[in-house]
Amino acid sequence: MKDFGVKRFIFSSSATVYGDPRYLPIDEAHPVGLGCTNPYGRTKYFVEEILKDVCIAEKGWSVILLRYFNPVGAHKSGLLGEDPLGIPNNLMPYIAQVAIGKQKELKVFGDDYPTKDGTGVRDYIHVVDLAVGHLAALRKLTTEDFTGCKVYNLGTGKGYSVLEMIAAFERASGRKIAYHVVDRRQGDIAAAYSDASLAQKELGWKAEKEIDEMCFDTWTWQVANPKGFSDSENMEIT
Repeated sequence: MKDFGVKRFIFSSSATVYGDPRYLPIDEAHPVGLGCTNPYGRTKYFVEEILKDVCIAEKGWSVILLRYFNPVGAHKSGLLGEDPLGIPNNLMPYIAQVAIGKQKELKVFGDDYPTKDGTGVRDYIHVVDLAVGHLAALRKLTTEDFTGCKVYNLGTGKGYSVLEMIAAFERASGRKIAYHVVDRRQGDIAAAYSDASLAQKELGWKAEKEIDEMCFDTWTWQVANPKGFSDSENMEIT
């Protein structure tokens, strides 16, 4: 990048850099790095620190760190969606695969958290809202007076439990989601949801799509691609 004079950078970071939150909702001032609960969060934190140091060490760099909360959903056309290999690690594609019959049942990791129904609570954001957030960050990054490094949360500011997500997907798909509760998963936390007001104030961005639309768009993609992209060799995107 330096060789070609590229000094503008948008980094896709993650809310996992906050670790187990000290307070909710989580704003950009929340401590990062100290309580990362998994390797994914630590790698995001390390890259953030490298980019911050670059901005201090060399003049002329413009960097925006976008801390995603939990991206879900698909394009409403059903052409673009999430197709994880093997058993999904994330909740939404796991639920979708159970609904379509690709997986037998969903494992709910713990129901004894200090949350509304005992299951983990997360801030889910539609991937289209996330894409719009990137465009807003790009506009900010390319203004003449922007330099240095700036951090923004991208989330809805609303937390939904695992059981609430199951219920929402059942509404979207019209199908019953089989699940059973197992032990907590190492590295999981009770709850995490964002304060994304800074992005609204400085980027003019706010998440628009609600949880039912996230589930409906995921289901639209899953129905169109019951075996994932491997079953869509002749798919054309226009």
